[in-house]
Amino acid sequence: MEVRSGRPGAACARGKFFGLATALLLLAATRTDAQAQTVVDLQLVLAVDVSGSINAQRFELQKMGYVAAFQNRRVLNAILAGRNQSIAVTMMQWSGPFLQSQVVPWAILKDESSIKAFAGAIESAPRMMYGGGTSISGAIDQAAALFPHAPSKAERRVIDVSGDGSNNRGRSVTQARDEAVDAGLVINGLPILAFEPQLDRYFKDYVIGGPGAFMIAAKNFETFAEAILMKLILEIADRTPPQRLGRAGGARSSR
Repeated sequence: MEVRSGRPGAACARGKFFGLATALLLLAATRTDAQAQTVVDLQLVLAVDVSGSINAQRFELQKMGYVAAFQNRRVLNAILAGRNQSIAVTMMQWSGPFLQSQVVPWAILKDESSIKAFAGAIESAPRMMYGGGTSISGAIDQAAALFPHAPSKAERRVIDVSGDGSNNRGRSVTQARDEAVDAGLVINGLPILAFEPQLDRYFKDYVIGGPGAFMIAAKNFETFAEAILMKLILEIADRTPPQRLGRAGGARSSR
């Protein structure tokens, strides 16, 4: 004999209840994860030019300039002076419109050991491409796409574009800049003036954008290390340089 229990539809009601309860638990867990996400003072994408004009020696000067900058105590001091005493940073290489590679993954820098590890990752990162033109617009587009994957939250999100030439491949650089700025990003620049002496003017007019955007130009690749150190300190501290700095070491700045 079949035995029935409960009111008709009770099983269905219980199933709906447990389904709703499961959904609510999953939603709560998602919210908890979001709330638990690390809050940092800055998310920073370092976009490094590896186009055809960057030979092996120039590439090494750029790479070791970044390594030396992050190993400088002034960078750590700038990080520790922030409200959250931490920043999130990643590095990508770029050349042509569709030639970009994230060579150092997102890392949260908050102390000597984390900064040392990040500097070491930069030093060991291989060059991922050669040639392909100079597409600053492609670099901006790819850099903007990296922010949703950062292991943190931050009110300030900055793309730091360094390069030795103007945009000559891909879509309009001003269109890429404007779309990134509309998305809440800031684009700062580090033009290297070795081949285009007026590249700093080009970066100012067409590349940098967003609240407080600025650039610091390096006269050549030999002065790149000085320029990137100065730039990182200002970016981390959320400061902009004077309209024009002295030419000591070959670096100059502009907003």
